[in-house]
Amino acid sequence: MSCRPRGYADWSPQKKAIGIVNQVKDILEEEAEYLPLTIRQIFYRLVARGVIGKDEKSYKSLCECLNKARRASFISFDDIRDDGFSAFNWVGYNNYDQWIRTTIHCAENLELDKQRDQKTRLVVWCEAGGMVPQLERFVKELSIPVVSSGGFDSLSTKKVMASELSRIVTDGQDIRVLHIGDYDPSGVTIFTALAEDVSAFAKADSGVTMSFERIAVLPEHIDEYNLPTSPPKITDVRRQFTDDRTTQCEALKPETLKRILLSAIHRYVDEDTFQDAVFEQREARVDAISTLKQLGFSG
Repeated sequence: MSCRPRGYADWSPQKKAIGIVNQVKDILEEEAEYLPLTIRQIFYRLVARGVIGKDEKSYKSLCECLNKARRASFISFDDIRDDGFSAFNWVGYNNYDQWIRTTIHCAENLELDKQRDQKTRLVVWCEAGGMVPQLERFVKELSIPVVSSGGFDSLSTKKVMASELSRIVTDGQDIRVLHIGDYDPSGVTIFTALAEDVSAFAKADSGVTMSFERIAVLPEHIDEYNLPTSPPKITDVRRQFTDDRTTQCEALKPETLKRILLSAIHRYVDEDTFQDAVFEQREARVDAISTLKQLGFSG
């Protein structure tokens, strides 16, 4: 049997660990608007503060520290996101009353597709799966989907994504994928492979024109935002990448990433068309609530 802690567990951290936990709490408070953060995002905040080094050993040590801190309830599980878990399928309502309440809530918060009448339909694709919930909050009101398949996408994944994204277009629309990924040999290669394969499958299978735009991390972001860097791994010989600096997308502060993303989005969104969609949604909510009242629904 493993002697490692399981579930919640007491922890008596040493002085160094206490200092790191306090720094992490400060970062979480500072970035409260953007929670949950990934551990990699926290890592880069600590590196920028000079608290820990930018190396894999320091990152693994931080992961261990934060695991213990969450088990000991020093830090909330809700504030930090780990990758790797897919939620199980919804199993149903508890009772009829819960269904009534849920139906009323759905009517009050009815969402229409605000991209339906836009010339270009936007999609955000992020290399880091753990950042998806954060990015979704940035673009939720714009009806822009956020997707991630992480790492080097399999051929099957790219084929499926081409089909799924092609299904959401309306007549005459093309798709623009705004990509957020690491600035390193693998990140650049991932982007190129996605852009070429997914757009080719979409065009061949459904006639949809799909283009990709890498919006972060760009080489100019390193200097502009003073991002921590490291040299490419000597084992990585991908020739597309010639820079001697690398950094990851989590190195960007959430506020900065939000600004970069929204700036890219607004280059493609027609504001009058968007406001028409907002008005239509507001009216649809009123109509939905009115219909439910006529049918005898009440909270």
